[in-house]
Amino acid sequence: MKSYRPMLARDADAPFSSPDWIFEVKWDGIRAIAYVGEALSLRSRSGKELTRNFPELRELSALTSEAVLDGEIVVMREGRPDFQSAVSRNQAASQDDVERMAREQPATYVVFDILEKGRRTLTGLPLRERKRILEESLKEGRRVVKSDYVEGSGEAYYQAVIQKGLEGVMAKRVDSRYEEGRSGSWLKIKNVRSCDCVIFGYTRGEVAREPTFGALLLGLYRGSEPVYVGRVGTGFTDDQLRKLRELFKEYELEHPTLEGVNLPVRVTWLRPELACQVAYHSVTREGLLRMARFKGMREDRAPESCTLDQIIPEELGDYRSKRDFSSTPEPAGGELRTAGSGFIVQKHHARRLHWDLRLERDGVLKSWTVPKGPPEKPRERRLAVQTEDHPLEYAAFEGTIPRGQYGAGDVEIWDSGVYHALVWEEDKIELLAMGKRLSGMYVLVRLKKAGEKEWLLIKAGD
Repeated sequence: MKSYRPMLARDADAPFSSPDWIFEVKWDGIRAIAYVGEALSLRSRSGKELTRNFPELRELSALTSEAVLDGEIVVMREGRPDFQSAVSRNQAASQDDVERMAREQPATYVVFDILEKGRRTLTGLPLRERKRILEESLKEGRRVVKSDYVEGSGEAYYQAVIQKGLEGVMAKRVDSRYEEGRSGSWLKIKNVRSCDCVIFGYTRGEVAREPTFGALLLGLYRGSEPVYVGRVGTGFTDDQLRKLRELFKEYELEHPTLEGVNLPVRVTWLRPELACQVAYHSVTREGLLRMARFKGMREDRAPESCTLDQIIPEELGDYRSKRDFSSTPEPAGGELRTAGSGFIVQKHHARRLHWDLRLERDGVLKSWTVPKGPPEKPRERRLAVQTEDHPLEYAAFEGTIPRGQYGAGDVEIWDSGVYHALVWEEDKIELLAMGKRLSGMYVLVRLKKAGEKEWLLIKAGD
């Protein structure tokens, strides 16, 4: 059997309904891919073998054969998944502890996808077809269940899930292929956002915290470079404070391991080999987690896999690298928003006057510069040069970008509205625009011979 890396979702902050999506519960547990063949293997995202710590899940071998499944290991407490209990199960060291916890806190494997069956790879099939094959290929057991889902009615389903006290909902395009790594075809819609961060150090505790620590210093990786994303000092129990302080002793270093940390308190630096889960409200303009709260350690997560695109879409890397947000009033991105079906055209009085067309798609604004402005008459065509993706917040931006900054000049909203994509392919986009000035059918066609970034924007009809 082939080895797989899991498909990961991007964040969305608001529920939505669409016939093109299915919606299922977001289970708060340990992600695991199951390889069911002559032997059984359950592997975490970091590649750790999990069958020893969750022996009750060995019943998988009797429920399917020659299959690779994707799902979440959850431990229920008072009718809801308890992430910390799942982590405790995963941390159990002795066989006696493993067996005792399996009796007292049994786990359930919730299966939501199938990647291989009978040595046939299924990742290229649309999700709807994979769900059908999963239904036929896996029986449910005492500790193995299939994830239920609804089609289309995401908003009502989200409200029902939240009322049950669950974390949120997963939205998945019905035609999505299984892509290893993060994809905009799967979205997490949570009551509270969360991410997995690397612990680079901690601050000295004061008063009651003096024997332990004050706050953890958190970082995420952009490629191989760690980036400081702030501190977390709340959400710990007294027992966690003591155990973590003891754990940190073997990781302490005398030199800094993370740049960009400028605090007026003493810092103890650690080898960046520990990861934790943090809940947060939003991301500041400086790229720091706002209202962060500790949720638990992530022993199943490799530190290098804790990447910046958890909190800022990786598509915005070019956008952010070109701007100094201490000088420009442009939005940095990272607020709690989700892509809908809106478009915006901004008139940009930069060094050369031009218009910027932006379409909401996959959590960002897909953007084109139109030097002579959008076509307004049928069959008119204009050059459109694709530029870096912009954050969704940019759709409301009007103002002056200061001299010396990228794109310096005045920006004003020229038109806005909603659109319906009839075709969205790599080299061709057909859409129906419903705005005050842009109204009717438009086509974007890539000019392959001219270069990867150059397109034609054509008004096809009213």
